Amino acid sequence: MSKPDILAVAKLHPFYLEALQASFTVHDRAHEADAAAFAELAPRISGIAAMGESRVSRSLLAQLPNLKVVSVFGVGYDGVDTEAARERGICVTHTPDVLSDDVADLAIGLMLSIARRIPQADQHVRAGRWPSGPMPLGRKVTGARLGIVGLGRIGKAIARRAQAFDMSIAYTARSEKPESGYLHYPNPKALAAEVDFLVVITPGGAGTRHLINAEVLSALGPNGFLINVARGSVVDESALVHALQSGLIAGAALDVFENEPNVPAELWSLGNVVLTPHMASATQQTRQAMADLAFANMRAGLAGEPLLTPVPECR
Repeated sequence: MSKPDILAVAKLHPFYLEALQASFTVHDRAHEADAAAFAELAPRISGIAAMGESRVSRSLLAQLPNLKVVSVFGVGYDGVDTEAARERGICVTHTPDVLSDDVADLAIGLMLSIARRIPQADQHVRAGRWPSGPMPLGRKVTGARLGIVGLGRIGKAIARRAQAFDMSIAYTARSEKPESGYLHYPNPKALAAEVDFLVVITPGGAGTRHLINAEVLSALGPNGFLINVARGSVVDESALVHALQSGLIAGAALDVFENEPNVPAELWSLGNVVLTPHMASATQQTRQAMADLAFANMRAGLAGEPLLTPVPECR
């Protein structure tokens, strides 16, 4: 019996790709190559394997009459047209929960890094500048005010870690969560005006594009720091560069960018930023767990079995 045909719409993580190749025939980005050849292949495709930043459009879905499932390796899926998938009876899955700890860990690490200038201090020592004088003073984290934009699984995990630093915690989200016990603000601008550190961990997509804009950054103020572990699209990058260059905010620590992997040169040259290459979930253990879950979702979707982690729109 021939193996089911799977379309990979992005360069898949090796752990995910290896698992798929053992059970399925994987066609790597065949839709981007020869249109005529893909038209012949398309009716055989029963699953799409995607990454968190992948685009799975309505037009692509329309070309795949026997598609059953889209399995995303990642918690974000804003590039997938879930409405079109639902109309066609196609299940969309992702990999939440298994990466919450790592993303929350990095958010705290970035907060400490920008407040205490840890990467800059490392370079200060490596460049031999220490004998010439000490580093500038940093900003104390313990006891500071933390604002979280998005209090989902990861936002709550960040809050729990911040409690160990005796931070006061407030948040804004699509809906108020009184059970959290944290102070709620109606929007990011109101939240930013009351905190020292603003951590962004809200889903991407059209609804949150440039949610963190010039007004929010102005409210955060010259003593405030922005940390983004959400999606690059959530922050107006031009406004952020201006805020950093002009001292409108104290600094920023960013794991995601609007046009990844291309990062504006203006950010490279600034001393009040910490930059990481979208690595929040990048540990051996978590990437393996993500691959296992994405593969299990793919297998279940093709077998007509209950999905382990469908996206909310497909529940």
